Amino acid sequence: MKVSSTTNTSSTISGFILLGFPCSREGQLLLFGLFSVLYLLTLMGNGSIICAVRWDQRLHTPMYILLANFSFLEIWYVTSTVPNMLANFLSDTKVISFSGCFLQFYFFFSLGSTECFFLAIMAFDRYLAICRPLHYPTIMTGRLCARLVVSCWVLGFLWFPVPIIVISQMSFCGSRIIDHFLCDPGPLLALTCARAPVMEFFWMILSSLLLFIPFFCIMGSYTLVLRAVLRAPSAAGRRKAFSTCGSHLAVVSLFYGSVMVMYLSPTSEHESGMQKMVTLFYSVGTPLINPVIYSLRNKDMKCALQKFLGI
Repeated sequence: MKVSSTTNTSSTISGFILLGFPCSREGQLLLFGLFSVLYLLTLMGNGSIICAVRWDQRLHTPMYILLANFSFLEIWYVTSTVPNMLANFLSDTKVISFSGCFLQFYFFFSLGSTECFFLAIMAFDRYLAICRPLHYPTIMTGRLCARLVVSCWVLGFLWFPVPIIVISQMSFCGSRIIDHFLCDPGPLLALTCARAPVMEFFWMILSSLLLFIPFFCIMGSYTLVLRAVLRAPSAAGRRKAFSTCGSHLAVVSLFYGSVMVMYLSPTSEHESGMQKMVTLFYSVGTPLINPVIYSLRNKDMKCALQKFLGI
């Protein structure tokens, strides 16, 4: 990677500067404390769900196995950004190495891609459970569940490596300052020596496919679920179905609502402040909120968590 100076000479740069959230030293320490607490709460919340599913035999069903895997994913998703953010708060230089930047870039987007696929198969699971209840045990077997989980991880980690490798081979000119708290495609592409419209278009196509294919699968599944629920003769059955699906729909809305704002056009002119806040919401906020949503709206999970925590 090369960066060109104003005198047309080139020098190799060792990394980028992540501005993060510029403020006074006291403000940086306050943010460090705040995000440390949020990170620990996220680890505890998602870890509790994993442990509850592991140790409560009643939760050894595909729905909760998928939820436990989703919580495991959320732990790694938030870990791909927050530890470096915390180190950045305490750093005077705020430098991230070139390799560190692109490793974060890769893992952040791979884990985010995996989350999109997980949300889709969780919706498919609810469709089978509600629309085909008699066939559900024979269709959603442990083997199929395991295959779906593995497929999500494989697809997620194979979705973006090509464009990320291409971007990493580009030349970066002038400033190496990224006005963000993580290595994001928009700020990185803005630092390249020349615009790369083909790369921008390719990124937009991949991002659109990643978002819309799972999203349409989710919407299709829940359209069929809604039709089946409204036809159900029992009011109690309808309430149970809405309660089961409501938490997942809430998570889908939070995640997709914020992600679609950012990555359908990653090089569009977003205000840096808004860009940071939206990214912060889906990368840190949703992993923190998701365990609360799932535990509050699901009676079995709430009971299992109370038993596990000794409440």
